[in-house]
Amino acid sequence: MLQKFTTHINNHFPFLKDKKLLIAISGGIDSVVLLHLFHQLNYSIALAHCNFKLRGKESDLDEEFVDKLSQNTSNQIFKVYFDTEIFAKKNKLSTQIAARELRYAWFQELVEKHNFDYVVTAHHADDNLETFLINLTRGSGLEGFTGIPKINGNIVRPLLAFSRTEILNFAKENAIAWREDASNASTKYTRNKIRHQVIPVLKEINPSLLSSFQKTLENLEESQQIIEDRIESVTSIIIEKDFSTALEMTKININKVNKLSNPKAYLYQFLKAYNFTAWHDIYNLLSAQSGKQVFSETHRLLKDRDYLILSKKEDLSPVKTSYQIRENESEIKKPIHLVFEQVKQLGIENKETIYLDKDLLEYPLNIRKWENGDYFYPKGMQGKKKLSKFFKDEKFSLLEKENTWLLCNSNNEILWVINHRQDHRFLVKDNSNMLKISVIKN
Repeated sequence: MLQKFTTHINNHFPFLKDKKLLIAISGGIDSVVLLHLFHQLNYSIALAHCNFKLRGKESDLDEEFVDKLSQNTSNQIFKVYFDTEIFAKKNKLSTQIAARELRYAWFQELVEKHNFDYVVTAHHADDNLETFLINLTRGSGLEGFTGIPKINGNIVRPLLAFSRTEILNFAKENAIAWREDASNASTKYTRNKIRHQVIPVLKEINPSLLSSFQKTLENLEESQQIIEDRIESVTSIIIEKDFSTALEMTKININKVNKLSNPKAYLYQFLKAYNFTAWHDIYNLLSAQSGKQVFSETHRLLKDRDYLILSKKEDLSPVKTSYQIRENESEIKKPIHLVFEQVKQLGIENKETIYLDKDLLEYPLNIRKWENGDYFYPKGMQGKKKLSKFFKDEKFSLLEKENTWLLCNSNNEILWVINHRQDHRFLVKDNSNMLKISVIKN
């Protein structure tokens, strides 16, 4: 196996040479064999071990084992302890998912703190098959059937080409000791049930199951690549980035989506990276009234006339909705970055820069969101106008309206719809005391 592994690394992971590697090690056979392989090839490695405190004394014995292993191979080891069950309960996760989240977050902390280039895990071909079957039972898009990624950012999995049997044989042939996790024999976990009860039956039907499965994965990966190429070409037509305001928006053109052969499938491909799960509700947005929306854990998708507008959740509602500005302030950074300057002559005015007659201002000024009934006297127009009508005439999206700030006098008169239109009542008069206000784009 060592020779096969060497060839595999040289052909598929040549970038690992001379890099600083962090090997995730549990003490089980897979990670221990992975360590020995890289150790024999003289790679620069360190070890990372998590004690999840899930198996009592056994977890502590695993830790002692990897400690001795690090000493025997002269490799630095990092260790961490997790209250996994408390974390799982608090975040409403299964124990296995909680352990996974804790583990990978800690790996990235080590990478940043100690300048590792890659984290190496011991997932192998049987793990890949088990994951495929788990996704099959739960329902998945095509990406759920293309296997565990060999490379995912700085996570690499060089054992995916090797079976559990190959790993076991290598360990026995080289008298390598490892720790057995008794929970691996329990069928209360879905993965173990598939490992011990489903896969043996499939191997009876096809003794070359793993080999056939690897070919299937290759075919699915090729199909997935075709889909990704198609999505990339369509995205440039369907997805629009709107930079016309201070608020950057991602907009999906509904009319163009409806002209596609399968709008629901395309929406899934466009939006799968944003943690959405309510795909039926998302598809219904295409024909819903403006204002309807669907949320994921991290994003919101909003129907607004001819578009679906995607935004991050944290963009939706600031902690404060009103901010005061004292007369002597020259700069504020919340909720929007503004600079205030007293100047002697007018300069170029635009949506990001205005000039006010300071003698007409009543302090403290106030920055706030709009409210029903708000009105102002737009520069360049006669008379007053309700802000709601201004938004409608200017074709503001719902998201733009939510994220528009108003600069007001202390008596709540609107001086400026920031980044959009100034009120003409406070324009600079001849020889007046001028105040220049500029939006600073961060």
